[in-house]
Amino acid sequence: MMRCLVACLICAATPLWAEEPLDGAAFEARVTGKTLTFQVQGQSYGAEQYLPGRRVIWAFDGGPCHAGHWFEPDPGRICFRYDHDPGDLQCWAFFDDGGQLRARFEGALPQDDLIEARRSPVPLACPGPDVGV
Repeated sequence: MMRCLVACLICAATPLWAEEPLDGAAFEARVTGKTLTFQVQGQSYGAEQYLPGRRVIWAFDGGPCHAGHWFEPDPGRICFRYDHDPGDLQCWAFFDDGGQLRARFEGALPQDDLIEARRSPVPLACPGPDVGV
């Protein structure tokens, strides 16, 4: 009886299926040619324009634009490197969440996931002297 109770508790604590992140090809197909705006916990966070050749332009909400690129060093692990800070590597797992992207920073908790708030074909607006980075 005790073994059955322990087995039931383990099953209840384990999801029936593991959430699988998008691989690089699926991510690329979803984002290339688009600008995505992200929120975290209902607050505006930033936007990223995804260009051909895995190039990107990122801006925190109200911040300057930063050019960079992304790559997939391991299946389901999408990493970004930005030209203004080439030593800083930022890796994420992207999930399909009912047609929207959800992004989890490596080592972060699910409640801190970035949620796609808007998708547009319009390029990211980059005002100031670095227009067109």
